[in-house]
Amino acid sequence: MAGEFDGQTVIITGAASGIGKSQVARFLDEGATVIAVDRDREGLTVLKDGHSDAALTILAGDVAQATTAKQATTAALRQGGHIDVVCNTAGGLDAYRPVLETSIEQWQTILDVNLTSQFLLIKQTLPIMLEQGHGVYVNMASIAGLVAGGGGAAYTASKHAIIGLTKQLDADYAAQGIRANCIAPGAIQTPMNAADFAGDGKMANWVAEQTPAKRWAHPDEVADLAVFLASTKADYIHGTVMPIDGGWTEK
Repeated sequence: MAGEFDGQTVIITGAASGIGKSQVARFLDEGATVIAVDRDREGLTVLKDGHSDAALTILAGDVAQATTAKQATTAALRQGGHIDVVCNTAGGLDAYRPVLETSIEQWQTILDVNLTSQFLLIKQTLPIMLEQGHGVYVNMASIAGLVAGGGGAAYTASKHAIIGLTKQLDADYAAQGIRANCIAPGAIQTPMNAADFAGDGKMANWVAEQTPAKRWAHPDEVADLAVFLASTKADYIHGTVMPIDGGWTEK
């Protein structure tokens, strides 16, 4: 059965687990050729099981390095000859550290992983998309890009910056066939949030109680939103931030 993304090539970072892993599955289901990027080589190997080389290419590398962005772009062109969608999903938490508890090294690491990684992959893929006359970016922000309390100083700063980067990217290139939007997840049950469920799960229970929907979301729900934003159904949606937070930011 034909899928929405038949014949399209999609790059997804943070692909070995959580939201990125769900995005890989959803885009593959829709017929896309996927380039899955993550520093977790073992997780990528598991992800690869059962998928042909033609459908799924895995790339182990540090998304904060320009060489990884270049390798991902090269792999996408080798597989499909074009790049249609980029999902900048990779990211990391900062243990909710306030400014005085954040070292310059910790600050730089979070900004590199969350923000600079997106800039680097955009820099590599955007010229190709412009030459094609079309291309879509789905960047991963967070409710921490909209309000305080979703992370520490570095994480919150990085997610606010992703929203700004996304809006400016779209404003600069929308007339040339580029669409850029970002997703702002709230409480999503992923390995990145495993600490909240440790022990008696007190923190996870508190988060669910504070969320109007009274639950955590599954990564598949975020992946579904990413697929929608990348699809032709969302062709007139530009430069937006789409919260998927169970109502957290409505309070």
